[in-house]
Amino acid sequence: MTLVRPAGVDDLEQLNELYNHYIRETHITFDIVPITMEQRREWFSHLAVDGPHRLLVAVEPGSNGAGDRVLGYASSHPFRPKQAYETSVETSIYLAPDAVGQGVGTALYAALFDAIAGEDLHRAYAGIGIPNDASIALHERFGFTRVAYFTEQGRKFGRYWDVAWYERPLG
Repeated sequence: MTLVRPAGVDDLEQLNELYNHYIRETHITFDIVPITMEQRREWFSHLAVDGPHRLLVAVEPGSNGAGDRVLGYASSHPFRPKQAYETSVETSIYLAPDAVGQGVGTALYAALFDAIAGEDLHRAYAGIGIPNDASIALHERFGFTRVAYFTEQGRKFGRYWDVAWYERPLG
């Protein structure tokens, strides 16, 4: 059974391990150097359990007193630092590799968009490193449409990668 809930401090180590997998193994994030726990805690300090900037985790509840296993996370965070962008958020979603295609991403995004539904938000944006058919399908399922395509926007693993930007109306 998968449970989606607000992330807590106790989730950060697993969440960071999950994200660092994508740094080390894929072009999905353009981070190059794995994120330290100090950096992760700083990032976490800017997210809340209410308001427009959220962090939700999908977990497989632990058994026999064991902690929850983080299957993935979704977040909404400021799109840009300038004040005029306050009604826009950028969303991110990362799943454990064995959770892809299991409905976890759908559950996370459904919960995230339900959580921010009452906020003073106008648009959500998502940048997707190409190729990434699973992420494109998930975003389109949630009403995102492609609004931009940048060629060779980032360099990782000795090659350039394209990025497609998607937008979703909110509010």
